[in-house]
Amino acid sequence: MSGHSKWATTKHKKAVVDAKRGKLFARLIKNIEVAARTGGGDPAGNPTLYDAIQKAKKNSVPNDNIERAVRRGSGQEAGGANWETVTYEGYGPSGVALLIECLTDNRNRAATEVRTALTRNGGSLADAGSVSYLFSRKGVVIVPKAGGLTEDDVLLAVLDAGAEAVNDLDEAYEVVCEPSDLIPVRTALRDAGIEYESAESSFVPSVTVPLDEEAARKVFKLIDAIEDCDDVQNVYANFDVSDEIMAAVG
Repeated sequence: MSGHSKWATTKHKKAVVDAKRGKLFARLIKNIEVAARTGGGDPAGNPTLYDAIQKAKKNSVPNDNIERAVRRGSGQEAGGANWETVTYEGYGPSGVALLIECLTDNRNRAATEVRTALTRNGGSLADAGSVSYLFSRKGVVIVPKAGGLTEDDVLLAVLDAGAEAVNDLDEAYEVVCEPSDLIPVRTALRDAGIEYESAESSFVPSVTVPLDEEAARKVFKLIDAIEDCDDVQNVYANFDVSDEIMAAVG
C-alpha cells in the first residue's frame, strides 16, 4: 500500500506541471460542479464542496473558474452538465485489480473509452462486483511535511477524531479514516494548526499485488491510458511497488 500511495502522490504532483494540467483542471472543476449541485453552493455548509474548492486552489485552478463552477453546479448560472458517477471494474497486467470512477454526461462514451484503454494496454473489463470487494471506501487526508512536522504530531491531532492510521509517504503524511470521520479529522488538523493538501473519500485496497519492474511499467502505462479518458476522474489499483522499483521506473 505504501508503494502505491507514494506513486499516486508523486504522480499527482507531476500532473500539476506537465502537459495534462488542463485535464487535471477539468476534473477538479467537475468535482466542484457536482459537489455544489448535490449539497448547495455554500462551502461553509457543504464540506464536500469546501474540500473540492481547496483541492482546486492548491492545484492553481484560477478563482474565476472555481466560482463559475460553483454557480453552474448550484444553478445560479446556465451551462452545468448533468454529470453522473459511473464505476467500472477491471484487471490489469499481473492480475492487478482496478476500480475506475468516471463523471460523465454520456455513459456509452465513457464505457467505450475505458474498455478501449484497457484492451489496448493489456487489461480487461471485469463483471460488476468481481473487483470491488478487494477495496474499502476510506477517507484519506494528505498532509505535507512542513516546518518539522512529525508523524507523532499528526497522530496526536487526529487520533480522537477517528483516524485509523497515519502513513509516512516520504514527502507527506497520509491520514486514513472512515469516510464518516473525514470532516472531524480535517477539522482536528485545522484546529491543531496543521495544513492539509487534500481531504477526500477514496478506495483503499485490502489486498495488494507486488510488482517487479517490468510489471510495474506495464501497469503504470495502463493507468496513464485510462486517466487520459476525458470522463475518468479516479483510478484505484491494488498494486504495491518497492522504493527501488519506483526509482527505476521514474
